[in-house]
Amino acid sequence: MWFELLILILGIAYGFFHKGKEDLWGLLKMGALIGIILGVIFGLIAFFFAPGALSLGIGITGGIGIFIGIIILAIIFIVGAFIGDWFEGMKK
Repeated sequence: MWFELLILILGIAYGFFHKGKEDLWGLLKMGALIGIILGVIFGLIAFFFAPGALSLGIGITGGIGIFIGIIILAIIFIVGAFIGDWFEGMKK
């Protein structure tokens, strides 16, 4: 909960302190790309370092879980950036 709140606050600060409207779609695409990369990396690490019959399941499931978690955090950050843009517009 605290980590998600921190991500939201960072998104608000990002949206407020950067001049002009933010590219929210670009932020989501970058978050998805980072999620895919980290999901594959941690999935492969779990696959190779957790030997046995369950290692394939842990690797695939772990990679998908990491991807979904990063996408959720990226969406929270984007909501914060949207709120920060709104605050910046109210300031003017």
